[in-house]
Amino acid sequence: MVELTRRSISAAGLALFLSANGVPARAQVEAPNGAGTRGAKDGQWPTHGGDLYSWRYSPLDKINAENFKDLELAWRFKTANLGPAVDPIMQATPLMVNGVLYTTAGTRRAAIAIDAGTGELLWTYSLNEGERGRQAPRQGSGRGLCYWTDGKAERVLYVTPGYRLISLDAKTGRPAEGFGEAGQVDLKLELDQQIDLEKGKIGLNATPLVVGDVIVVGAAFEAGDAPNKTNIKGAVRAYDIRTGKRLWIFHTIPKKGEFGAETWLNDSNSWTGNTGVWAQMSADPELGLVYVGVESATADWYGGNRPGANLFGESIVALDLKTGKRRWHYQMVHHGIWDRDVPCAAVLADITVGGRKIKAIAQPTKQSWLYVLDRVTGKPVWPIPERPVPKGDVPGEWYSPTQPIPSKPPAYDRQGVMKDDLIDFTPELRAEAEKVAADYKLGPIFTPPVYSKWPRPLGTLMLPNTQGGSSWPGASFDPETNIIYLYSMTRLTALGIGPIAPEQSDAGMGLNMARDPNATSRRRAPLGVRGLPLIKPPYGRVTAIDLNKGDIVWQVAHGETPDSIRNHEALKGVKIPRTGSAGLIGTLTTKTLVVIGDAETTTGEDGVKSGWLRAYDKKTGAEVGQVRMPTRQTGTPITYLHNDQQYIVLGVGGPDSPGELIAYRLP
Repeated sequence: MVELTRRSISAAGLALFLSANGVPARAQVEAPNGAGTRGAKDGQWPTHGGDLYSWRYSPLDKINAENFKDLELAWRFKTANLGPAVDPIMQATPLMVNGVLYTTAGTRRAAIAIDAGTGELLWTYSLNEGERGRQAPRQGSGRGLCYWTDGKAERVLYVTPGYRLISLDAKTGRPAEGFGEAGQVDLKLELDQQIDLEKGKIGLNATPLVVGDVIVVGAAFEAGDAPNKTNIKGAVRAYDIRTGKRLWIFHTIPKKGEFGAETWLNDSNSWTGNTGVWAQMSADPELGLVYVGVESATADWYGGNRPGANLFGESIVALDLKTGKRRWHYQMVHHGIWDRDVPCAAVLADITVGGRKIKAIAQPTKQSWLYVLDRVTGKPVWPIPERPVPKGDVPGEWYSPTQPIPSKPPAYDRQGVMKDDLIDFTPELRAEAEKVAADYKLGPIFTPPVYSKWPRPLGTLMLPNTQGGSSWPGASFDPETNIIYLYSMTRLTALGIGPIAPEQSDAGMGLNMARDPNATSRRRAPLGVRGLPLIKPPYGRVTAIDLNKGDIVWQVAHGETPDSIRNHEALKGVKIPRTGSAGLIGTLTTKTLVVIGDAETTTGEDGVKSGWLRAYDKKTGAEVGQVRMPTRQTGTPITYLHNDQQYIVLGVGGPDSPGELIAYRLP
C-alpha cells in the first residue's frame, strides 16, 4: 500500500407475484453532504449519480451550446501503472467534493484522490489481494466509490475485486479507524451461506450506496450463462458507516417461509444461485427507501431447474433503509431466460400525470422499456398489462404464460427480430441477410430460446442482445422539464439451447448451438453479412422521454458511422445516414445540454482516429457541439465547478489506449 498526504478538506403463486406489493414506511433518513438533495448542488458531484435520485444532472451552465466546441483538455490522468497490468476500460465515475476528485482506477482497483483543477495525484490506496483477487469474477477499475461526512470526519468507501468493503479517511487515504478490522469488512462473511474466502466467485463492480449512516452493498457473480444451477446466492446488505457492523440482509432468492418463496417451485430456491444486485442503486431518504434492481437467476438462458416466476429475479425491490424489509416489488420479467438483468440505477422523479402529482421511479432496462412506477407503492403509473407470450420447445424448461408489457412509454430501441429489421443497404445485402436469418427463429420480444437443431433452427435471434438496450451507465434526468435521457444500443445475439455432456453441468442443458456433423465448430459464421451487421441501423441512439406524458420527445443516432461500414467495399456509392455506434456509455444532463461521448473510435477527415464528446440540445436533440477525445468513452461524464470554472470529466480507453480520466474546461 502507498499513501500520499494531501491538504485537509473542509467538512460538508404466479398471480400473487405479477405486480408490486406493500406500502413503504415513511421513516426519514438524513443524507450527508447534500447527497440527498436533488441534482448535483453547489458545483459538486458527491455520489455516483450526482445525487441519491440518480439524476446525473447539474444546474451548471458556464459550458453551453455556444462555447462547447471551444472546450480544451485541462488535464489527463493515466491509470496504466495502477496495477500489475493495463486496464483499457476505465468505467469508474469519479466524485468531486470540495476541490478533490475521488475514484477507483487500474487493474488493482486502487482508490485515488486527484486535484480537481490540475489532475495531480494527492493520495492512493491499493490492496494486493493475491489469489483472492485473481479468482475474482469482477475485476478491473470498478465503477467508483462513495463519499460520506458527518461534518467532521470524511470517508470514501469502495469494494475491492476480492469483495472487501474498504473505508478510507478521505483526507489521507489511510484506512478508517474503528471500521471493521483495520478499515476492512470481509463481504464474503455474514452472507448467510458458506463461501470459499479465496476462490468463491462473488464480487462487485458497482459502488456502494451511502444514505445517512447506512451503507448498502450488492453483489455480482460469475457469469450465469453457463447452466450451473448452484452458483452463490445473491443478497443485499447494509452496514453501519462508522463501525462496519452488519445491520441487515435481504435475500434476493427468498428462503423457505420468506415472501416470494412460493414462486420457486420444487424447492428450487434451495439450490439456485445468482440474482445479485450488481447495478447502482437509488434511494429516497424522505421515504426511507432504497431501490435495488435484481439480476437473473442462474442459468441466464435455461430455467428448467428453477420452475416458477422466480422472485426476486429481474425485479425492482424497495427496501426499508433501517430494517432491510421489502416494502414493495415489481417483477419485470417472470422466470427469466433472456438475461434481462436490471442493469442500472432507477431515476427517482416527481412527475405530474393527468394533473396528478406522483412520486415516481423510472427504471431503464436491457429490453429497452422504461418501467415507470409510483415509488411509494410500486404501482404502475401507466398500465402494464400481462400479455400472453410464446412457449418454447426446450425439454424440461418452465415457461411463464405471460409477461408484463408497458403501455407507456413506448420502447426506446428495437425489440425482437423480424424480416424488416434485417440490413437493407442494398437489395443484394438484404437477400444475403435473409439467407443467414433463415437458419434462426425470428419473433417479437419474449420469443424464447429454441432447442437448437442442425441444420435449423440454430437459435433464436434476440434484440436487444444480452447487454441491452440500456446497460450499467443508466440514464440522466432534467428536473426542470421531467425529461429523461437514455443512450441505448442495437446489437444482436442468438440463443440456442442444446444437450451438453453431463460432466459439464448439473443442469443437463446449456447455451450450445447444434453443430454441423461435418465440421469442428459448433457455431456458423458470425451474425452478419460480409462483415456488416445482420440488422439495419441505427446501432446507437440517444432518446428523450417526457415522464409527464410517457411520450418520446426526440431520438437521434449517436456516434459516427463506424469505419468498417463507411469504408466497406459493398457500400461504395451508397448514401448511408449516420448509423451511430454501439457500446456501454451514458449521458450527463446540465442546465442547457445533454453530453455523451462516442462508444467507438472513428477516422476523421484529417485521417486521425479518435472519439468525440458531443453535446445535444435538450429540447430538440440537435447536435450543438463536439470536441475531440483521445479515444472512446468508457465511463460516464460528470461536471463540477472549481475556481469558478466548469469542468467535464470522464473515463476513456480502448484496446490500444490504457484507461484514463480526461478533463475539459473552457480556455
